[in-house]
Amino acid sequence: MTPDYVTPADDHTITAASEHTAATPPTNTAAWLGPKHARLAVGPAPYTRPGPDEIVVRNHAVAINPLDWILQEVGNIIYPWIRYPFVVGSDVAGQVVEVGAAVTRFAVGDRVLGFATGTDKDENTSAAGAFQSYSVVRERLASPIPDDLSFAQASVLPLALSTAACGLFQKNQLALDHPSANPVPTGTTLLVWGGSTSVGANAIQLAVAAGYEVITTASPRNFDYVVGLGATRVVDYTSPTAVADVIAAFDGKTLAGAIAVGTGSSERCVEVVGACEGNRFIALASTPASFDAVGNGRGRTARLARVMLRIGSSTAALLLKTRLRGIRTSTIWGSSLKNDEVSTLVYESFLPSALAEGRFVAAPEAVVVGHGLDAVQLALDTQRAGVSARKVVVTL
Repeated sequence: MTPDYVTPADDHTITAASEHTAATPPTNTAAWLGPKHARLAVGPAPYTRPGPDEIVVRNHAVAINPLDWILQEVGNIIYPWIRYPFVVGSDVAGQVVEVGAAVTRFAVGDRVLGFATGTDKDENTSAAGAFQSYSVVRERLASPIPDDLSFAQASVLPLALSTAACGLFQKNQLALDHPSANPVPTGTTLLVWGGSTSVGANAIQLAVAAGYEVITTASPRNFDYVVGLGATRVVDYTSPTAVADVIAAFDGKTLAGAIAVGTGSSERCVEVVGACEGNRFIALASTPASFDAVGNGRGRTARLARVMLRIGSSTAALLLKTRLRGIRTSTIWGSSLKNDEVSTLVYESFLPSALAEGRFVAAPEAVVVGHGLDAVQLALDTQRAGVSARKVVVTL
């Protein structure tokens, strides 16, 4: 499969609302995802000019998230609106090559990171996918990056940062105080279950910058890492006494709420939150079952059915348990901040200066597994095989 056409989902590629309109658009190339769990195929792609509130980024690095290979495995089930072939991916870092007429924060040549949200149902366009040379990104989902931050390291942030910010600050989530350069201590403590994950690493930093103490979980090899991000206490999540140890760590403290990251985290957070005083609310960042074991080949349909059944039954059981204990929960949708004030809070008010002044670290560590769009499939496979306290990146 080597697409050389615009799919119906990409109708807005014909628009040209831009302040800087090139006479001859650049040649674009993408790593296309085909239907039926196909491997990525690199081929020509249309160059899309930005809408009024968008920028076009020439990507120099893209990062990989679990969602990317999950879409390759079961995208037709969880994202049924996607029409293939399609360009997926969320995390980009590069240079601005074109800006829309209403854009005020960026100019051509700026170094930026951006959150590409083309797989969202309300966008549904390959033009805003990450795995290509040129991606369209909303101005409100982009941030300038300092000269001493590499594109590879900057690319680890967008989806994880956005997911953490949604869980912490959205009004229908934990609704915590906002981060600032000079946070005032709130006297309350946040639980981040899964502190060494990409989302967890960003949640720790954002919470500390908002004046909260953070208790988190990680494997012993990552204790120093999460403490370096700002956590005051770390518990070994692999320990059979992990839940009891976290509850003990909260003795005498007021709970600001919890953010649950990783398979199985929600059930454990229910046990902890149910035993604590304070805000009995859990922001859920992960599904209760993993798609790791679905795979391809014989028996795939049965394996997928079992995973979907487990997700459904686990969700129902969690809902019942939380209601009985008076605990509120809400599932995080990481790109929902594009429709509220949290996007401006993070990408405009907080992140640019925090990165420039070293108050916020682009975490986790980027691990570059290859160069060029041909390496993106390898990167998906590498991420799926498992990484710890690191994020898989491809440079372009």
